[in-house]
Amino acid sequence: MELESIPGVGEKTARALAALDDPERALRRGDVATIATAPGISQGRAARIARGAIRLEHDDPGGFLATDRAREIYREVLGLLKARTVTDYAAQRLETIYPSQRRSRIEEIQAFAREAIEREYDDAVLEALEGVEPLGQPGDVHVRERCLATTDAERYAEAREAIPELSVEVVEDAQGLAELARGYSTVIALDESFAGVTVEGDVQVKPDALENPAAVVPERPLAFFARNQDRLQAAVEVHRAADLEPACDLDALEDGLSRLDEDGTVAGDDELDRLTTAVDDLDAAVSAAESVANDRLREAIREQDVTIEGSDLLSLVERGAGVDSLLSRELADEYAAAVEAAREHLIDALDLDQGEAEIARRTFSDEPAFPVERDEAVVSRLREELTAAKERRAGRLKRELAADLADQREGARRLVRNALELDVELAIARFADEYECTMPAFVYPDDDGREGPVGFAIEGGQSPLLEEPLEEIDPVDYEVSGVTLLSGVNSGGKTSTLDLVASVVVLAHMGLPVPAERVRLRRFDDLHYHAKTQGTLDAGAFESTVREFAALAQGGEGSLVLVDELESITEPGASAKIIAGILEALSENGATAVFVSHLAGEIREMADYDVTVDGIEAVGLVDGELEVSRSPVKDHLARSTPELIVEKLADEARDETAVANGGAAEEVSEPVFYDRLLEKFD
Repeated sequence: MELESIPGVGEKTARALAALDDPERALRRGDVATIATAPGISQGRAARIARGAIRLEHDDPGGFLATDRAREIYREVLGLLKARTVTDYAAQRLETIYPSQRRSRIEEIQAFAREAIEREYDDAVLEALEGVEPLGQPGDVHVRERCLATTDAERYAEAREAIPELSVEVVEDAQGLAELARGYSTVIALDESFAGVTVEGDVQVKPDALENPAAVVPERPLAFFARNQDRLQAAVEVHRAADLEPACDLDALEDGLSRLDEDGTVAGDDELDRLTTAVDDLDAAVSAAESVANDRLREAIREQDVTIEGSDLLSLVERGAGVDSLLSRELADEYAAAVEAAREHLIDALDLDQGEAEIARRTFSDEPAFPVERDEAVVSRLREELTAAKERRAGRLKRELAADLADQREGARRLVRNALELDVELAIARFADEYECTMPAFVYPDDDGREGPVGFAIEGGQSPLLEEPLEEIDPVDYEVSGVTLLSGVNSGGKTSTLDLVASVVVLAHMGLPVPAERVRLRRFDDLHYHAKTQGTLDAGAFESTVREFAALAQGGEGSLVLVDELESITEPGASAKIIAGILEALSENGATAVFVSHLAGEIREMADYDVTVDGIEAVGLVDGELEVSRSPVKDHLARSTPELIVEKLADEARDETAVANGGAAEEVSEPVFYDRLLEKFD
């Protein structure tokens, strides 16, 4: 797939998409989450790009939704689906499912939808989905305590490109390597010539390090898992709650995640925790140890009676001696005890091992002094020793954990992707359950290359766009082949019938289940739905409307045309003539159309062919409210609301006359005025 051939993808966007591991696969799958990881591409834009790629794949010219009202219907039914998603990803992913005229695309989504509506779900699954998000990209990883070393300039350039997380240093010989080892916890020599060289410090000779970066920088794979720890755990919970087949070992993944901190360090290792605490608490522990020594020495001096003869004092003064000499002579034991207490406090506070304790003991000198003070050089040496031990331990643990998780990475990606796709499937399943949907049956061309006679046939359809609860919506049966006028009383359900037809057709061409017991329909090229206009159009708008129907009449063979009371565009007499002419053109062209009109009788008389007129029949008026049979009756001109009202008035007048005449029906005079009005409707 040529990336720049996708609608809406220019050179810059194509470069961003090319940075993905497998952009074509992501585009063909409509994988919004993966596409959105490309630099500078948001989830919303990723959905638009995916939709363009899908159209390119199926050679779909688009334009199925040919009018504003048709597009509104699509957005409304799509909104119903998106309202049943849990994740933002699923809502964006549904944007890639659109009504198409292409059979290959419809059948592709139908296969997906048939599996989706078989999915079982409960509150536990939906709750688990709340924590799932597309995987995030870890930030740049920089490791400061480790470096690479080489004597070769070309090798230096390769190393910087292959492992940007580490500093790369050029050295001339083993001495240079030794100098690096004093500044880094670990030095990794890339040249085989260093094999066998003995250098103080942690120096590792790994000529193949650039071939396996994760072994040298385990922080790289660990950063991915640390960044996505919560999302991966949520995906694990979704798979368990929904009993999905996992793409990796869930227990092993959870075990690895439990050993990883949010910052990418290894968690749960007592020795690493000890060393980390020792490094962090070193200064505070040394200060506390100083206080222990000085407090004990101060107390000893306070309690000690020191007597100095004059000759001794003179001797001390002549030698320039001070309090240190006095301590050495008079309080040597007390000083030694105070210093020992300080050393033990430092060792215990930092929980040092034997080797570390040997260094720590040198922090306080055996030579008496007051106040007792640390030896900063020794403290620095202890800090270096603890830090190096910590980094060596952390590095080993990271390598072990990275090795454990390395094989899980691709499986973890699929784990999250499958959880997100489950949300898409469940949105379709929940919509299908709540609106009692079924998969529609398309009538495709037969062996002679002709479409079947059916435009659409809906049995037990219930419009999802009505605000009433489903149980309060009367099911509608309606079948249309060719061009039809739909008549009926005001508020009888003509517009909602058009909305039902439009919703069913849009959902069917999206490849999704439809809100009906059974649906058969032909595959339409486009949907033209013209909503009822508010008031008479001005001359310009009227001209534009007529031009639109002229274009449709010339090339609308595969079109479905739904029109709601087109007569409102101009005067009633002219409207009937115009609509009759439009119907003639659409009928000759082989389009499927339903025109709702209160002028059905007049239009039928003016048309030069036998126009089919269906009617939504009102049974009557009950307590001032229309009682309507919602399913249109074929080949039946429905009575209008005024006719029903006049008929009601006539019946009431007869009843009143009968009562006035003592109830003798044979003596009741017919209400001539109302009968005269009723005759006008015949």
